[in-house]
Amino acid sequence: MSFRKKSLAAVMAAATTLSLAACAGGDDENVIKIGATDPEQKQWEAFKEEVKNLDFPVEVVAFSDYNTPNQALIDGSIDVNNFQHMLFLAQQNTGSGSDLVPIGATQIYTLGIYYKDHDDLKSVEEAGEVAIPNDVTNQGRAINVLAQAGLLTLKEEGILVPDPADIDESKSKVKVVPVDAAQTATSYLDGTPAVINNTFLTRAGIDPKSVIFHDDPNSPESKPYINGFVTTQERKDDPKLQELVELWHSEPVQKGLQEETNGTAVPVRMSGPELNEVLKDTEKKMTEQK
Repeated sequence: MSFRKKSLAAVMAAATTLSLAACAGGDDENVIKIGATDPEQKQWEAFKEEVKNLDFPVEVVAFSDYNTPNQALIDGSIDVNNFQHMLFLAQQNTGSGSDLVPIGATQIYTLGIYYKDHDDLKSVEEAGEVAIPNDVTNQGRAINVLAQAGLLTLKEEGILVPDPADIDESKSKVKVVPVDAAQTATSYLDGTPAVINNTFLTRAGIDPKSVIFHDDPNSPESKPYINGFVTTQERKDDPKLQELVELWHSEPVQKGLQEETNGTAVPVRMSGPELNEVLKDTEKKMTEQK
């Protein structure tokens, strides 16, 4: 089965960026620039306050898409980024031939099944279908979540990023309906069971406590979805970048993270070398799946 790289199909066009000074002073060449995709969120606001206490200047650079922050690392316009999980990074490295590396974990977001005004898997089964995101990464994870819940059976076990063609419909209890990720919340509000990621839960005002089933963030299968700080091979041992990783786990930043995500973010403490093992294993499985 060939691996679908739709998430990397977008052209690496330059994104409009907004530089947000996190602390004053210092020559431009000494400024540590960190790429982010949601720097207006509470955890980032707290982070920007905390870095003011460091003895070197930090600038948060906002990107409007998910591909450009990695390209910015490659071309040297930023020093580090913090926005992606290891599966996304593995797609980047295997798809483009880059060799970006994680330097420390941040958090993992659980992915769950929601069904308005229902609270058990039997009701989902009776509904007969479940809306799932149609982008490759989230679609694959959603299918695996439904399989873990006993609602789907796959033709083969251990597929890293399955798609609907990998589902054994004759042995499954529900059918999947791929929709744009933003529409999963709409499907839920319209009365269809849905697998909804953290971002759209928050935007739709859906209570994460109403989840019927979610994946186990501590399971080996969830490791590819651990988020982390990422940089180049040349910068992976930079002590300044390690200070940023530590600062992310400070109490103010973690408090902001929990407030922003309504408690759906699970902090993860994992060193760069440990997280790199996760990345390499994910890249290996991805290559085998091609």
